[in-house]
Amino acid sequence: MHRTLWRLGGASCGAAAGVVALIAAAPHAPTELKVCVDPYLMPLSNDKEEGFENKIAHLVAQDLNAAVVNFWWPQRRGFMRNSILAGFCDVMMEAPVGLDPVATTKPYFRSTYYFVYRADRGLSIKSLDDTALKHLKIGVNLIGYDYTNTPPAHALSPRGIVGLVGFGGFFNPDPQADHPQDIIEALVKDSIDVAIVWGPLEGYWVKRAAVPLTMVALPDSDPVSGMPFARSMAMGVRHRDKALKATLDSVIDRRQADITRILQESNVPMIEMHP
Repeated sequence: MHRTLWRLGGASCGAAAGVVALIAAAPHAPTELKVCVDPYLMPLSNDKEEGFENKIAHLVAQDLNAAVVNFWWPQRRGFMRNSILAGFCDVMMEAPVGLDPVATTKPYFRSTYYFVYRADRGLSIKSLDDTALKHLKIGVNLIGYDYTNTPPAHALSPRGIVGLVGFGGFFNPDPQADHPQDIIEALVKDSIDVAIVWGPLEGYWVKRAAVPLTMVALPDSDPVSGMPFARSMAMGVRHRDKALKATLDSVIDRRQADITRILQESNVPMIEMHP
C-alpha cells in the first residue's frame, strides 16, 4: 500500500491518503457482540434467551454478521461495575438515554409508568390527583438493591398518599424471593386495588394475567413533585467505545421496525419518542 501511494502524483497521493483515513475512521462491525445480561429478569432477559433484550441482541448480531456472547450478571447494585465497566462485556441492550456511567446510543423506544387495575372493579383512574387513590391500597415496585422508591411513589407523597405496598422489581430463581410479576398477581388476587408500574417490566405480565387488567399511562413528568416518569431507552456502551456506538446507531436506524416488533411481541407499552 505504501509503495503504491509513493508512485502517485501529489494531488492523487493526497486524495488516496484521504480515502485511507476515511476507511480507518469508519466503524468496524464486531465479530462478537458481547452482551451484559441478567439471567433471571423476564420479560427483559433470561438464561434461555427468551426476553426481548435477548431477541434484540440476536437481531443486532445478525445484522452485523456477528455472534452473541452473553455475560450473565444479575441487575442489582454493582451490575455495571461488575460487567460492562469491568470489560467482561461491551453492550447493555437497554439503558436510559443519558445514563452517566455509559455512553448511550440513539433511543429505540420510549415508555413510562402506568396505572394498572382490574377491569371489573369499576375504577377509572387517570391521574395521580384522583382523590380515589386516598382510599385505595396502592402497590408500587421498589427499585435498586437498597429498595429505593420509584418516581411515582415519590410523587404520591406530596399528595398525602403514603400508605403504599412495596413489591420487589427483580426476578430471582429462589421461589421464595421477589419477582416482577408479584405486583400483578396481587391485583388479580385483590390484595391491592391499583398498581403503579414501569410499563416495560410489567406489560408482559399484565398480558398473561388470569383476569383482564386495564393499563393507563402516566404523563412524561409530574408538575407537583417534578419527578420524571417517561424515559427513552437506548443501548449502552463504554464512553471510549465510540466506533461501537456508531455501529449500533446504524443498526438501530436499519432495524427499528424489527426492534419495535420484538417489543410489541413482549407487550412492551410504548409512547411516542421525542424528536
